[in-house]
Amino acid sequence: MIHNKLLIAGSIILNLVFTIHILYNNTTTWSPTWTNRAALEAEAAASVSCSGHGRSYVDGLGVLDGHKPCECHDCYTGKDCSVLLKDCPVDANSGDPLFLEPFWIRKAEESAVVESGWHRMSYTFNGYGLFVSAELEKIIRKLHNVVGNAVTDNRFIIFGAGATQLLAASVHALSQTNSLSPSRLVTSVPYYNLYKQQADFFNSTNLKFEGDASAWKRSERNDDITQVIEIVTSPNNPDGKLKRAVLDGPNVKYIHDYAYYWPYFSPITRQADEDLSLFSLSKTTGHAGSRFGWALVKEKAVYEKMKVYISLSSMGVSRDTQLRALQLLKVVVGDGGNEIFNFGYGTVKKRWETLNKIFSMSTRFSLQTIKPEYCNYFKKVREFTPSYAWVKCERPEDTNCYEIFRAAKITGRNGNVFGSEERFVRLSLIRSQDDFDQLIAMLKKFVSKAAVVVDSI
Repeated sequence: MIHNKLLIAGSIILNLVFTIHILYNNTTTWSPTWTNRAALEAEAAASVSCSGHGRSYVDGLGVLDGHKPCECHDCYTGKDCSVLLKDCPVDANSGDPLFLEPFWIRKAEESAVVESGWHRMSYTFNGYGLFVSAELEKIIRKLHNVVGNAVTDNRFIIFGAGATQLLAASVHALSQTNSLSPSRLVTSVPYYNLYKQQADFFNSTNLKFEGDASAWKRSERNDDITQVIEIVTSPNNPDGKLKRAVLDGPNVKYIHDYAYYWPYFSPITRQADEDLSLFSLSKTTGHAGSRFGWALVKEKAVYEKMKVYISLSSMGVSRDTQLRALQLLKVVVGDGGNEIFNFGYGTVKKRWETLNKIFSMSTRFSLQTIKPEYCNYFKKVREFTPSYAWVKCERPEDTNCYEIFRAAKITGRNGNVFGSEERFVRLSLIRSQDDFDQLIAMLKKFVSKAAVVVDSI
């Protein structure tokens, strides 16, 4: 009996040796050298300092010519990005979440991904028609369990090219297709302008954007016949407040946008337990360029409709993107999120402290105020630290806050874009440290000057 077992074991080992011999240049030693060139290229790009005010990338312009050029941050120039441009206009419009870049620089080894040329060449995973990585789905469920921000039990998970594609898929799945009257899309003012932009762009006969949910609730058109889809954004973009649905009734369906419901920006006050919730890698890890998001869906019929939409529009999310997302989220959950969430929250908290100090110098402007709440993740009462400053120009004559800031060389986003008044402007606080430093430098000049003018009056 023992003799037979030894023969079987020996046969298995011998087969492995022959397989390795064939695959690895007819040798009996596994020598994984094919990663060397890729590693050297990545290390070479990472080693270029760019004076700390830019980055060199493996796919940067000029790399094919043998150069390792720097791509400079805004307001910096020169071969190594060492020259700061004077009175450079500040971009506080974009929501690029580069505030997490220093964390990922520290985690370069753990977060790195190397792919062979034959990695996931198929349309699907495992040849079973699947567009979703099973391992990535598991790590996403673990992530929500660690943070405590969403229930994943009895939920389907579907991937999309960011929350942007998932939003379109959600609206498509929930819209009435068998009625002469289109579904109405509503949300709370101030709202993320993409909701309106998508509805207008697709110009569907099955959907019409109606704007403010509260206004719809008060209107005569609010009945028990017309189907309404309410998008609930929590924390809200642009003002960072936790939101609940405004409408109720049998004709109302909900899409909950939880892109910003992470410990960086908001206390985690409860586990979201909704029928349809959207999340985005861009606000989870900062990797906006990877274009990855996911939805937690309770109803199978809605999930199937969303799956068809994703399949027909893009054949699923890039397998390369899914691999990168898997590696990034493995780093996040590795220590229960402790390192990245403490780093991110600490960074944004310091930025808010600096911002509040500057705006306290003048009564001409005001910032949104949100009462602190208990955070189940950090296990303490904490302040809200939203991604954006929702600034109001208080003087009666300051009717267009966006233009007032733009004249001071600070470009934000106009309040009317969010369905609100032009008396508001949104300023981004989650861009790179260089961007934030430039914003603060300009704000100090602008706000202090405004305060002097007010005092003199």
